[in-house]
Amino acid sequence: MRVVFMGTPQFAVPSLRRIADMTPEFETVLVVTGCDKPRRSKNSAPEPTPVKQAALELGLPVLEADDVTTPEFAAALAAARPDVIVVAAFRILPPAVFELPPLGAFNLHGSLLPAYRGAAPVNWSIINGDAETGVTTFFLRQSVDTGNIITSDSTPIAPDENASELLERLSGIGAGTVERTLRMIAAGAVMPAKQDETFATKAPKLNRQNTRIDWNQPVCRLHDFIRGLALKPTAWTTFGGKSLKIYRARPFVGGGALEAPGTLRVEDRRLLAAGSDGWLELLDVQAEGKKAMDGESLARGLRPGAEALRLE
Repeated sequence: MRVVFMGTPQFAVPSLRRIADMTPEFETVLVVTGCDKPRRSKNSAPEPTPVKQAALELGLPVLEADDVTTPEFAAALAAARPDVIVVAAFRILPPAVFELPPLGAFNLHGSLLPAYRGAAPVNWSIINGDAETGVTTFFLRQSVDTGNIITSDSTPIAPDENASELLERLSGIGAGTVERTLRMIAAGAVMPAKQDETFATKAPKLNRQNTRIDWNQPVCRLHDFIRGLALKPTAWTTFGGKSLKIYRARPFVGGGALEAPGTLRVEDRRLLAAGSDGWLELLDVQAEGKKAMDGESLARGLRPGAEALRLE
């Protein structure tokens, strides 16, 4: 079976490597990924995507593309003569592309669909305090993340697991799901299932607005919000008029009388912040213009009386 693989970030790499290991039964005839560009900062040198790096290591042909809607792109794919297209964390494809292979095009998605359709399913599953998530493969259709489900795998979310850790685990789980999906397609054993729209939820793209901490919430929700955005793009708040990123925190038993949400307190060198029903210990933070540090280091650097300031 001739396979075209499409993906960009590290999440997609284990799936690409798994397919490459399935040669000669499944031949990866082309890897499509984003173009080289600065990835560490705007001023850094252009770098290949993680998928391109892996493809080159595996000796696979690579096509870089940032625009998948052009006739030239569709022609390049047609020339590869794929039987199936596998997509993992890539761009939204037009019908001229996903209808090209005779056995279809399927996507690996980081949730148990129809839950968390959208750009950030892993983050929102943790933010919402879910105990379980997983990965799903589904056939592509024009409406994003709504195609018929092929198969899925579930996994529990650990109470302190953050989004980066969970994403890494799901990428490994997803590689097995992709292999099983390809073998099902090759055997003609797929029984696609329609998604139940009554259970559909959204996982919108993360931005500056929806990653800001609202301290008027219970401590458990604050904990989930912070770990759901760690380590990237990171939950943030303001302290003394400047941005403060919070990478890691945990509920704190104690802290004395409850104060207004967002109030800071230093107790036994711990840096505490008030939620609506208790205290949260800030473990790893980064003040604007400074390097990341632990909460104790930030607490030591506070001016007398600074703990009376609020996070907003």
